[in-house]
Order: sequence, then structure tokens, then C-alpha cells
Amino acid sequence: MAIPQDVIAEIKYRNDIESVISQYVVLKRRGKNLIGLCPFHNEKTPSFTLYPDNGSFYCFGCGVGGDVLTFTGMIEHLDYVESIKFLADKSGITIPENDYEDNSLQKIKQIILEINRESARFFHNCLMSPEGKWALDYLMGRGLSISTIRKFGLGCAPDNWDCLLKHLTAKGYSVADMLQANVISKSQKGTYFDRFRNRVMFPIINLRGSVIAFSGRARPDDEKAGGKYVNTQDTPVYKKGENLYGFNLAKNNCADRIILVEGNMDVISLHQSGFTNTVAALGTAFTVEQGKLLSRYTKELVICLDADSAGQKAVQRALETLKDSGLPTRVVVIPDGKDPDEFIKKNSPEKFMALLDRSESDIEYKLRKAGENIDIQSDTGKLLYLKEAAQILADTDDELAVDLYSGRLAEKYGFSKNAVDSAIKRIKESNAKKKVRKEINDAISPKYSRNDVNPEKRFNKRAAAAEETIISVLFAHPDFFGRIEEALPPQMFITTVNRRIYGDIYDALKQGCDLDISLFGADYTPSELGYIVSLQSGVKAERNAEQLLSDSIEVLKKENLLKKTDNDDDESDWINRMKAIIKDKKGD
Repeated sequence: MAIPQDVIAEIKYRNDIESVISQYVVLKRRGKNLIGLCPFHNEKTPSFTLYPDNGSFYCFGCGVGGDVLTFTGMIEHLDYVESIKFLADKSGITIPENDYEDNSLQKIKQIILEINRESARFFHNCLMSPEGKWALDYLMGRGLSISTIRKFGLGCAPDNWDCLLKHLTAKGYSVADMLQANVISKSQKGTYFDRFRNRVMFPIINLRGSVIAFSGRARPDDEKAGGKYVNTQDTPVYKKGENLYGFNLAKNNCADRIILVEGNMDVISLHQSGFTNTVAALGTAFTVEQGKLLSRYTKELVICLDADSAGQKAVQRALETLKDSGLPTRVVVIPDGKDPDEFIKKNSPEKFMALLDRSESDIEYKLRKAGENIDIQSDTGKLLYLKEAAQILADTDDELAVDLYSGRLAEKYGFSKNAVDSAIKRIKESNAKKKVRKEINDAISPKYSRNDVNPEKRFNKRAAAAEETIISVLFAHPDFFGRIEEALPPQMFITTVNRRIYGDIYDALKQGCDLDISLFGADYTPSELGYIVSLQSGVKAERNAEQLLSDSIEVLKKENLLKKTDNDDDESDWINRMKAIIKDKKGD
């Protein structure tokens, strides 16, 4: 049995959508609604709209929408049932276990989290046993204290092919569940073995304190055997591009600034040295999703990756990823090619803090890097550098920053400020023209894909428009349903998505239920929910609703008749063609 609607209604009542969303999005009132920058895609102009009157949200930029349950699920990476339970726990509402059945995905996630927790305990106990002495010696040799090791839950995977497998089996977990959790693997011969063996283990913990994955570092004298690092692959509870190592500890210490470093050991070492606002990406390039996550918790990001060429390329990729995030970003380059851990050990935490305080803005870093391989002493080099620098500043929306750095460039390299500003202006104008051309091309030849919410609308514009109007009117005037129940069954809708939505509305109103966006939450994607919210919050039903409804039903009837006629004509044509072919054959 599904979670009763009255329980869901109580959860939503106790978790006011404006209060919940304002924890993640800066909202500004615009009339009776509120707007803000969408947390689900990069944007500079607010297109995220909150409708307090009906308890829904919709983004005009990326098309997602829904209610407080949908928002919570998307922002916290939870499925629908998990988001209900999450908000129920926050508001002190108990959902009796017999009031719902967890769907299979929910069950799988719960089991994986249990397996991960048990595996983390197993690895930590091994670290503290004689079998894990080599790993404990390694960690303490890197300067970590026992309290730090325990704080991060570090462990050791034994040099054994099936030690964890046997341990988890004894705890009652199946091989299938262990495979889903990615703690064991299957050989070509069909046998099963531990994924992590003879490694220092770093559990990856999410913001809610659950172990969601592992990273295993090879024994220092055995790095070539299976690679230096083995990491958990993506699972139902873990997407590496959406999480950050150490963020479960850093989230409460990063209101002003977060430090992004390269590796797990850097994070642990910096935390131990007092920099408890440090995180790392998880074995992948820094992603847009990670940038969005950080922007919800801090005012500024300081990137402090390794000073070697690979590290500096990673800095440039991260800056490009963060370009439209709205998160102020600075860069620290550690002297002598060292990583943060090495620098602190050789110098002191105080000197590392001084480096952070002297960090470059993202523009300063880009301008400096642009001149590294150019002979700026020559006139040709100066001109080449000016073009590179102008391109960097033309990509910057902060006009005050552009004015500041163009003045510095002019003074430093002997150009007039007008010349620098003109170069920047020409590039900006060129970029603006390219953007307009792209927008025009997209408008003239829009790109459709299977991911469009209603791709059939392209070929059924009149029918789809009528369907949307009917849905919109019923949201605003559910009392009209009695007049159209018999005249408009769901099968009269022509486009599949609208037929499905109307079918759910039809069933709900027939059963006497109130129309609420939560009726759709479990069975629709965020984009589909966004589409429903756009119909619910649209203006189609504000005037002459009864007449609109009547006219739209007539349009649908005519469109259905046309479809039937077209189908009959097609069938008749096919029959006639078949008769002609048979006649020709007989003539032969």
C-alpha cells in the first residue's frame, strides 16, 4: 500500500516549501511569487520560480519542477519515498512501516548502505589488528594521529581474496547485494572475490553520515600489482561526480571559505592541521554538480591543487567548470611544486594560511598563466599577450573587475587603457553576435530529442494545446470535472504524456481526491513534474475558464475525428494498392 495522501499532506504542511527551498536558494519576492537562481543548472539570470499559493516550484530555464518533496529529492539525491521519509524525520512525523512498501530501488539502497557500513567497520577493525599493522604504520608515518584515523574511519583491506565476502555472508548479505554495493567482483570463471585487497581504505561518507563508497590505496611496496588506487564504481547510492571527500566534516566549518585539494590524504592532513574546511574531488575532474553543492554552503572556493603540470591543468578545468556557478573562486599555487601536505610538514600551518590569504582571484590566475609561454619583453609578445588577456576579460561579466584589470594591463605593458578596453569590447561584441546567431538558429530549427517532455506535440499542435488547456482548467476548477467526466475519457487525449497526466487527474477526481502535485510525484520525472507545474501555474485558466474548457473539448473531438479519418483513408489506400498489385499479378 502506498503512503496515504493524508500523511503526505501533513509532511508537506510541516515542511513549508518556502522555508525548505530558502535553505538552498536565495529567494526574492516578485509579486505573489518568489524567484532565485536555479540550483539544478548554471544560470546568471534567475529563472527558478516558487509558487507559494499552490506549494510548487518551476524552473523556466531547465524545465524541472514539482513540490517540496520533489525539490528535496533532487537537491539531496533521494528517490521519492526517501524524500518523504527525510522530511518526515525532520518534522517529527513517524510513518508506520505497514503504511507503505518500499519499492525495490529503496530496498536496494538501504541494503547497500548497510553493507558499506559493515564493510567500513570490518576494514577499520583490520587496521587495528596485527594483520593491518603495515597500513597503520603507513598512515602514522604520513603524520596522522590515531584520533584523526578514527575520525575519518580509515581502514585496511586484508591481503586475502574472500575475507570480506565471508564476513558479509556470515552477516546475512547475499552475493547479489554485495555485487550491487561493488565490494566484491565476479571472475571470468564465475567465482566471487573481494574487490579491495591489501589496501589502505578510505570510506567516503555523505552529508547524512552514511558510508556510500570506498577508495583503496595500494600498499606502498605493491603499487604496480593492481594500480595505485581502486575506487568504488557508481552504484545506486553513489555517483562520484556528485560527492566530495571530507565534505561530511567540512560542511559545518565552511561558511566563509572552502579549500579544494587533490587527494584524500591532503584532505585528512589539512583537517588535522586545523583546516577543517577542506574537501577533494573523488578521482575525477571537478564537476558542475560538485560546484553547485559547494555554492550552497560557502561564500568562496579556494582551489589548491598540486603545482605540477597535471595539477595546473586540473585547476584550469575546474575554473572553466565554475565559470557560470556564481561562486567566487581563488587559486593557490604552492611553491616548489609541492602538494599541501608536503608544504605544511616542511613549513607550518601558519605559512599555509598565509598562502591562502595571498591567493589569486580566478582572473589573476588566468592572466598570469596566459603570459607564461609568451615573450612579453618583445613588442610582438606584448601584442599577443594583450589579445589573450582581452579574451579572458571579455569572458568576465563583472564590469568592475574588467575595468580594474584592463587598467593594470595598460599600465604594466605600456598600452593606453582605451586600447585595452576597445580590444575587450570588440571580443564581447563578437561573442554577443555569435550567441544571438545561435539563439536564432535554435529558434528556427529547434533540436528535439527523445527526452522532450511531449515530443508528439510537434505533430499534434492543436490537440496538444487543447489538452494543456483542459489540464490547466481542471487544476484551477476541479468542480468542472462532473460536467466533462462522460464526454471526455482519457483515451480521447492524443499525445501520450498529456493522456497519462489527464488519466491520473481523471482517476483522482473520480475518487473525490484533491488535486495536488504530490499525486504525481512518485511516477513522473522532474522534467515531467515541471511540465505539470507549468500547466498548474499557467494563466490559461484565469479567464473564461468554462468557455475555454468547452472549446478545447471541441478541438479534441475534431482532432480525434481527423485522426480516425486519416487512419481510415490510409487503410483504404492500402487495400486498394493491394488489390491493384494482385490484379497486375493475375494479368501476368
